[in-house]
Amino acid sequence: MLTQMSTRLLTKTSPLLMVARSLAAPPAGPISMDARPDASSTPASARAPLAGYRVLELGSTVAGPFCGRLLADFGAEVLKVEAAGGDAVRSMGKRFHGKSLYAASIFRNKALLSIDLRRSEGQQLARELAARCDVLVENFRPGTLEKWGLGYDALSQLNPRLVMVRISGYGQDGPYRGRAGYGVIGEAMSGLRHLTGDPDRPPSRVAVSMTDYITGLYAAFGAALALLAREKTGRGQCIDAALYECAFSFMEPWIPAYQKLGHVPTRCGSRLPESTPNNLYSTADGQFIHVTAMGESVFARLAAAMGAPELARDARFATATARSAHEADLDDLIARWTTRHALAELESILERAAVPATRVYTLADIFADPHYRARRTIVEAPDEDLGEVAMAAVVPRLSDTPGGVRHSGRRVGHDTRRVLGELLGYSAERIDALARAGVVVCEEVAPA
Repeated sequence: MLTQMSTRLLTKTSPLLMVARSLAAPPAGPISMDARPDASSTPASARAPLAGYRVLELGSTVAGPFCGRLLADFGAEVLKVEAAGGDAVRSMGKRFHGKSLYAASIFRNKALLSIDLRRSEGQQLARELAARCDVLVENFRPGTLEKWGLGYDALSQLNPRLVMVRISGYGQDGPYRGRAGYGVIGEAMSGLRHLTGDPDRPPSRVAVSMTDYITGLYAAFGAALALLAREKTGRGQCIDAALYECAFSFMEPWIPAYQKLGHVPTRCGSRLPESTPNNLYSTADGQFIHVTAMGESVFARLAAAMGAPELARDARFATATARSAHEADLDDLIARWTTRHALAELESILERAAVPATRVYTLADIFADPHYRARRTIVEAPDEDLGEVAMAAVVPRLSDTPGGVRHSGRRVGHDTRRVLGELLGYSAERIDALARAGVVVCEEVAPA
């Protein structure tokens, strides 16, 4: 809030004076969540499980926006706040006609507001919005929201039912809490990065923001759990989702192995350790096929398909643990067989034998695949600039209360005016004053 002295120094025609006057009387005490979204007014999404819930997304880049996207996909009204220059994710990935294709997907189904949270006027807007929301998602460095007066203690005084999802590199406490972090940094700290790649090469990575997605998924799960708990307690709560911890949870098989055996796992290339056979094999036409046949019955089917049913009775390969103890020998036998056949032939043989196997798909393969088409795994969403833009369908698929894609991610500030007007009751003149002062960005602003 502007001080009384700074307010007096402003001229009558200053946009900041109009902003200061509009924010000079902040609400006292808890605010009722009026103007809640009415699921019945949107028949197409009324059956979605999160219809009727409202989410304020203050997160940026990937983990926070992905969490918000999951909630939006299943019907929540998500109000995403970004800076005037746009969320950092708008600079990531490929562009088409100057527009971020990544943002078109990860910002889908959301109302997009642009508010400067580093200014007291913007912080007050966030405070008023949070008072009317069920969930707040943020991924600032711990302590940032508290510095702005937007921490959980402050906001829960206004809205005791608020669920706050806090995503950070290292968590809200502990000696590393103040460190800067990204998903891949948390991934390196988690041990996952040490396992990724070939044993004779430096640690590699998956070419997507994997740990951000893992954490966003956990965060959305936590939000749903907290909303369920709120039905019993009547209170909101805080969810602490740390990037490194969420990635570390995927190290599950190796944690007790180190404690009890001192075993330190390392990179194994395309093979999954202690699961044999489970590897990528070359084919006669210079391609690759991945085969997984760790179970007893499926391995017997693989051996028969290879024309070597006796392998299932060989003492080295007769049980899962024996196969893992002799994985190099077994991989060599399978590779000799696969290199005598073309990829398509191998896929046909193994499909008939009911052995899980596949080529490694490219995106071109995916777009051409009949199964993807039949299940509509790729959907096209309407976009104000791109016409129709392809993106992954909503998962998981719920039989009675499915999610859906309603529209793509829109422009910066697309919904600022509508949300401030409809939800907070701001007049057009008040919103224009905020826009002229640089506190918000709207698509159209009336001149002073």
